Amino acid sequence: MSMAGNLRKVTGLDRVGGLRKVARLARRRARVDLSHPARSPLGTSVVNCVTYHKGVRAPGGRDVGEALRQVRRADHGFVWLGLHEPTEREFAGIAELFDLHPLAVEDAVEAHQRPKLERYGDTLFAVFKTVCYVEHTELTATSEVVNTGEIMVFVGPDFVISVRHGRHGSLGPLREELEANPEQLAKGPAAVLHAIADHVVDDYLTVTDSVQADIDQVETDVFAANGARVDPGRIYQLKRELLELKRAVAPLARPLLELTTRPIRVVEPEIQAYFRDVSDHLLRATEQIAAFDELLNSILQAHLAQVSVAQNEDMRKITAWAALIAVPTMVCGVYGMNFTYMPELTWRFGYPLVLGVIAVACAVLYRGFKRNGWL
Repeated sequence: MSMAGNLRKVTGLDRVGGLRKVARLARRRARVDLSHPARSPLGTSVVNCVTYHKGVRAPGGRDVGEALRQVRRADHGFVWLGLHEPTEREFAGIAELFDLHPLAVEDAVEAHQRPKLERYGDTLFAVFKTVCYVEHTELTATSEVVNTGEIMVFVGPDFVISVRHGRHGSLGPLREELEANPEQLAKGPAAVLHAIADHVVDDYLTVTDSVQADIDQVETDVFAANGARVDPGRIYQLKRELLELKRAVAPLARPLLELTTRPIRVVEPEIQAYFRDVSDHLLRATEQIAAFDELLNSILQAHLAQVSVAQNEDMRKITAWAALIAVPTMVCGVYGMNFTYMPELTWRFGYPLVLGVIAVACAVLYRGFKRNGWL
């Protein structure tokens, strides 16, 4: 649930509850993918380039260089440039124009980075791992549950550059929500950085809620009457997907801590109050993931115990039936030795007597096994 759409005045933490309420409404809006070439008139990787003055979007589309020059001539406002999976060649001109550090540029182009926060002079470089839940009709041992991507953000005194990797996590709806609140946008690039961080962390909570539904289903299946027949591969798959989610969520704690506690030139103290709220949301997601991991361990142990119990029950049944078969086998084996002198060999009722003894012995054994739960 994105809270960035309707941020109120940053006058204190008592307004945060209202922000969450508005964000829940914004979350219901359909997410659009702006990475399609038809939606990128400025180039193959440039999704959008917008100039904001006093929180209001300047009309008309502009070249990136022209937009930056206008902002610096006016000495207020900022440029928000959005890119999707740019190549090194496409990003080279932008890096030179905004004077971005080569190490940060390399990370932004190559992707596959851990969440982190780095400062290069007056420019702040933040990396966020985005996650989305992969819908599936039935969880199997090969189902993909969590898909990850990345958003890199360059924040300077008069610009924001967001670089997105992956087919999810579009920032188009987030931009629209921010534009609906000019007062927040007027606070500068740090407000955009907060909105992106909040958007990413709220997606963590959405994914954890969906993963919980899968865990609940597996738990129900394991503790059902035929729980021993559940494929343990489903549990292992959930643990693998949960580990991928943990790798995206857990490392973000330290960057958020720096944003909330350490003085940063491009982040105003009033914006840091909102980063504390994002950090609280991240802590909740981290705790949920840890609890899910423990729960899956318990479910797996319970499943293995059920399999062991089922195997023991099967062995007891096999043993009981083997004992029942052993009685007639033993008696018939004795009389099948064809000795001349055997008990009741020439008696008229010897054969029915032996059959009766076998039947009674088997009935007694069957009743005993049944009473003790072996059959």
